[in-house]
Formats: sequence, C-alpha cells, structure tokens
Amino acid sequence: MTPPTPPRLPFFVYGTLRPGEPNHDVFLRGRTAHEEPATMTGLRLYEGPGYPYGVEDSGSVASGALVTARPEAYGELLAELDRLEDYVPGDPRNLYERVQRRAVRESDGTPVRAWVYVAAPAVAARLRARGRPIEGGDWLSRR
Repeated sequence: MTPPTPPRLPFFVYGTLRPGEPNHDVFLRGRTAHEEPATMTGLRLYEGPGYPYGVEDSGSVASGALVTARPEAYGELLAELDRLEDYVPGDPRNLYERVQRRAVRESDGTPVRAWVYVAAPAVAARLRARGRPIEGGDWLSRR
C-alpha cells in the first residue's frame, strides 16, 4: 500500500532555514514563491549544536518565517527537508517529526496551516529536562 501524499502546505522555519541563514541558501533559494515573518504558538525553542530544536509547549511562542514553495519545486523540496531534518515517517530514530500546526503571519495576523519540524519525543524529553531554552523564542536574537 502506498502511503498517502502529504498536503502541500507552507513550511514554518525557525532556525538555519530562515532567510539569511546558511541552510536557506542551500535548500530554499530559488525554490520559494513567498517568504514572510511569522510566529507559532505552542513551540518553545531550545539551543542545539549549531541549530535550534522546536519542542511543543502550549505556553510558548516561536518566531520564524512562513515559506511557501514554488509548486514545481514542492515535492523535491519536501524530500530534501525531510532528509535535512533526519525525518522518516514512522521511524523511532527520528530527531524531528514533521507535523502540521498553525502559524500566524506577522503582516496581518492571518493563521496558516504549515509544516513544522519539531523535536521527536525522546529528544523533546531530554531538552525539557536538561536543555537551554532560547529566551524570547527567536533563534536569531541569541547572537
């Protein structure tokens, strides 16, 4: 049986895929139709080894960007981002899980369903116990 095709949603990015960050140029440059500042409620950011982890947390807000892929680039981009984030559907060894959540456009407050990569359960538990949260929820502000 073939797995269902995931919906074509924009991506909420909060770390190295944000505009101006190193993975943005590698993975997103020339493949996006729109990129705009956004926030996501229910996501707490933690310091990682050169990149942040997003952990689901109902009382937190994370800053990032809402990235809409060009239609002709969507399938390839989704596969490449899954590889970048070490995400394989159903694999218990995942570092991240790709989930649908609501982002909010900063420009007009419009809610938008988006894919976001959040820390897998085992990683999230370690971060909640011993991780260092990013104050203010914006990975770019830590510099």
